[in-house]
Amino acid sequence: MQGRNMTRWRDPKTDPRQEKKSNVITPQGYAHMKGLIDHLRRVRRPELSRKTGEAAAMGDRSENADYTYNKKALNQTIARIAYLEKRLDKLTVVDRLPADQDKVYFAAFVTLEDAQGEEMEIRIVGPDETDNPRRWISVDAPLAKALLGKGLDDEVSVTAPGGKTIYIVTAIRYQSSEE
Repeated sequence: MQGRNMTRWRDPKTDPRQEKKSNVITPQGYAHMKGLIDHLRRVRRPELSRKTGEAAAMGDRSENADYTYNKKALNQTIARIAYLEKRLDKLTVVDRLPADQDKVYFAAFVTLEDAQGEEMEIRIVGPDETDNPRRWISVDAPLAKALLGKGLDDEVSVTAPGGKTIYIVTAIRYQSSEE
């Protein structure tokens, strides 16, 4: 079967690449994802459609790099929109603060101190809104899993590729959905 993108089927239950993601998101993350879909649908897709049409009008498509590039980008944009819409349908927006804000739960900002006295603040968010520069980590990450349910001054041990690291929880705070 020439021309078809055939891949080997993998059992989602046993293939580590098919790891399940949590289906939770903060209200801010949900709004951002809806905004991204809107931008792709209203701005990016029409722009690429126009460019593809203009390139197609120039003649032979088989040797037209502009046509090939824009057609590929258009197809990727359409696929991205479909993926995001499907993902959005599966998500649950967590818009209430936990009853016990002295413990670490989803959407918490947690300040950690390591053995050298270095502090860092992380936020536990859904897997669709992780952001490394801001130190927003997925609720599915090993550090987040170790932190869930912990309180102030609790010790947390995390094994990472670089070895075992121990942190102490020095602050926990939550942001209301109005902020």
